[in-house]
Amino acid sequence: RIFWPSSIAAFGSSTPRDNTPNDTILQPSTMYGITKVTGELLVEYYWKKYQLDTRVLRLPGIISSETPCGGGTTDYAVEIFYEAIERKHYTCFVRPDTSLPTMYMPDLLNGTIQFMETDVSRLHRHVYNFTALSFSAKDLAMEITKHIPDFTIDYKPDFRQNIADSWPRSIDDSLARQEWGWEPQYGLKEMTNDMIQRLSQRLKPKKSCE
Repeated sequence: RIFWPSSIAAFGSSTPRDNTPNDTILQPSTMYGITKVTGELLVEYYWKKYQLDTRVLRLPGIISSETPCGGGTTDYAVEIFYEAIERKHYTCFVRPDTSLPTMYMPDLLNGTIQFMETDVSRLHRHVYNFTALSFSAKDLAMEITKHIPDFTIDYKPDFRQNIADSWPRSIDDSLARQEWGWEPQYGLKEMTNDMIQRLSQRLKPKKSCE
């Protein structure tokens, strides 16, 4: 079995942005998205020509308490937790109404393992949309405020706003749910609570030795 992690970046501005279907137009405008589509086409070729068991998940933005941000378009959904805990303020690089598909890391790991362990006879595709959450930057900020009441946020969109505007607001992963039983465990409330608990413990000030 060969696993190729694709991305919602494989979609583009010509793709339906709400409840984006599994089979749709793939015309990305970024080099990252172009390479993901190329990978999808290659594994399809090996699937059809050599019957190689190739499997693809189109990953949404991944939220993790373990991995630092790398400047990606969906990284605001991770940066905001660090800034809320350490500084009680965050300047967000996308608009408050910007909504993108996301997933919490534990769901990603569990879902990927489940997908790879599914018998190939149950799979009628080799590429699957894969998601758990879709929320706006404002929705996330409001959920964080329930835990950190004095948290404030402002919005200064940069070049990543244009990229976000070319990606889906939500995607349809019903095929994954039907064919191999995918079901996420973390909603916005559960993810936010776990992120704040984990990061608050890690980022708390260390006592100096005297």
